[in-house]
Amino acid sequence: MLTILHNPRCSKSRQALELLQQRQVELTVIDYQKHPLSKAELASVLAKLGIPARALLRTKEDDYKELQLDNPTLSDDVLMEAMLSHPKLMERPVVFDNTRAVIGRPPEQVLDLLA
Repeated sequence: MLTILHNPRCSKSRQALELLQQRQVELTVIDYQKHPLSKAELASVLAKLGIPARALLRTKEDDYKELQLDNPTLSDDVLMEAMLSHPKLMERPVVFDNTRAVIGRPPEQVLDLLA
């Protein structure tokens, strides 16, 4: 079973979801802006992605600039707290299973989890 961290207002997220639904993948859809992740869940997703917290940030969001998240000395912990407080800072969509995850940019990347 796969889980998608989904933003229905994001075209890439909608495209990734559609690709998975077309293949009739068993899927849990989480609108992460309405139902934010816990810190432990976010840490688990980052571990599955194999990336630091900074790599999951959307750097063009106004919140990114306002919170001065471009400061390279900020720890993963601080960056994770920012994403938890401002979920739109998270890159989207993220699709994962029990052991692996991908960022769906481009949306076709989510199909890597089906192999």
